[in-house]
Amino acid sequence: MLAPVEPSKIVCVGRNYAAHASEMGGSVPKEPMIFLKTPSSVIGTDEPIVLTRYSNHVDHEAELAVIIGKRCSQLSDSDDALSYVLGYTCLNDVSARDLQKSDVQFTRAKGFDTFCPVGPHIETQLDPRDVLVEARVNGAVRQSGSTSQMVYPVEFLIRWISRMMTLIPGDVIATGTPAGVGPLTPGDTVEVSVAGIGVLHNPVHAPAS
Repeated sequence: MLAPVEPSKIVCVGRNYAAHASEMGGSVPKEPMIFLKTPSSVIGTDEPIVLTRYSNHVDHEAELAVIIGKRCSQLSDSDDALSYVLGYTCLNDVSARDLQKSDVQFTRAKGFDTFCPVGPHIETQLDPRDVLVEARVNGAVRQSGSTSQMVYPVEFLIRWISRMMTLIPGDVIATGTPAGVGPLTPGDTVEVSVAGIGVLHNPVHAPAS
């Protein structure tokens, strides 16, 4: 299956779960901390995550992804943010952790080709406020958390991001990852699941020579 969306941009939210912020040695931000992943990093379920020879430490990050359905800009606190949502899916914010630390900013670490698995499909009837998000590597659970633990919930994120940039149909908001991120190695199989949506499944391949 192909990725169910071709976004103009992927807006990611960092440290949106307190336990993950702590495991990364940081604190919860006073405002949402956002960064972008490249559209060319998107792949679908069963497609391989290809590690990069420029990094020695690549992590998985299981996330609930929001798919925008209607153009939105400058939303107010009274606007119904969820009415701008087409649906939801699973996302793996694959991250070259060593490059993220050395570069300070996240563009290179998060932007490699294949570093944004999305899928397997878009669920239009999900209530995003309290659903289980998990990551499994070779069948072993590494991450498990509920979206109810988000510092900034989905509605808040849509309104806040819309004040920085216009969101258009097909754009993706990756809402942050629970604690338990960990490394991927060639030969692994990583799965991201979100209750009510399904399972995003990707093999991990060695970098091209």
